[in-house]
Amino acid sequence: MPTKTIIQNGRVIDPQNNVDTVTDLVLVDGKVASIGKVDDTTDATVIDAKGCLVTPGLIDIHVHFREPGQEGKETIATGAASAVAGGFTSVCVMPNTVPALDDAGRVDFIYNQASKADLCNVYPIGAITKGREGKELAEIALMAEAGAVGFSDDGCAVASAGVMAKALKYIQMTGKVVMQHCEDPELGGGVMNAGPLATKLGLKGWPRVAEELIIQRDILLNRDTSARYHVQHLSSAGSVEMIRRARETEWGKKYITAEASPHHLLLTDEGCATYDTNFKMNPPLRQQADIDAIKQGIKDDVITVLATDHAPHTNEEKALEFPIAPFGIIGLDCALALYIKALIDDNVIDWPQMIAMMTCNGAQLCDLHSKGHLSIGADADVTIIDPKLTWTIDKEQFASKSRNCPFHGWEVTGRAITTIVGGNIKFNLAADRVK
Repeated sequence: MPTKTIIQNGRVIDPQNNVDTVTDLVLVDGKVASIGKVDDTTDATVIDAKGCLVTPGLIDIHVHFREPGQEGKETIATGAASAVAGGFTSVCVMPNTVPALDDAGRVDFIYNQASKADLCNVYPIGAITKGREGKELAEIALMAEAGAVGFSDDGCAVASAGVMAKALKYIQMTGKVVMQHCEDPELGGGVMNAGPLATKLGLKGWPRVAEELIIQRDILLNRDTSARYHVQHLSSAGSVEMIRRARETEWGKKYITAEASPHHLLLTDEGCATYDTNFKMNPPLRQQADIDAIKQGIKDDVITVLATDHAPHTNEEKALEFPIAPFGIIGLDCALALYIKALIDDNVIDWPQMIAMMTCNGAQLCDLHSKGHLSIGADADVTIIDPKLTWTIDKEQFASKSRNCPFHGWEVTGRAITTIVGGNIKFNLAADRVK
């Protein structure tokens, strides 16, 4: 007998198909079967979504699950548990593991571990260079064949213009996306935003120009190659303007994209004033003018993807002195509420645009063709969101192994209450709604 789930009376938002209406969604045998009112619920699991949003499963194209090699921080299983708890049905894991994801065997390993966890879809991003050392290209074609959905040396930039030019050409031939961590190592390498506060605190600063130079260089390098080029975790107002200028052309609109993360929408470098390492991240928190520019970039469709940069670390690591503690914070468990706070509550964009930035835009970037939308026959990955649910972010309740979160204790509104992957409920806060 077919497995059937009917989600009733929710506001179905499917940006790829321009759907935004209160209706029912039917899932059968792991696929989307229909959108429209249903009277016959025989032999079906029925979920009452009244007052809720029903969206394609949320997608995060930039997370760190640390496996292989740093399982004390996170594993594929614990990261996937964190993802579904936050409403994410698909994530793309970065290659800065130990060893790096720089060959086809390691790409296979990610898929195998994800299959064992059986929670969300986990897609590997392959390293651009061997060992992420920026010197010699990794096995690009073989990794693409094995299922790498993009390529990045995230955690550091491909600093050599010659190596980057070659990478753009090779990756363009695979059709995959190049994801660049934009930080010129000769100008970057600081531990917080360069400026008066860094000087006052006696901490090495990282100027905006370190990010902006790499973006400008890569756009120029890509002119004759036309690879799909994606800028990770924008932090600078100047970077937004560079992406804006590029995307004003037909070429740029097609080949240049960028993402923003929750912390760069809500926090400034003032968080570093007490030497709290939960405010240490790469790229660093900057200033309100940068936040305003990033929000305007989102509003204007200059920045098209939201991604958490979920970066788990142990308590012991984050307890180190600020200059030597690792960069990064976790974000999957609470990201949705933070995006709502920064973008919906602040009237930057509406729900359909935000859902697009968390679903179909990322899916299209990483060629996840059956994900990110609710077309008939698409994979039955669905997130049910209660937009009015008020809750307190509590890092101790996170599914992640790690606790490095600067948003602990924040009162927020809006939460994923049910996460469905392949037609199966993987997370549910609303048992009373399921019959």
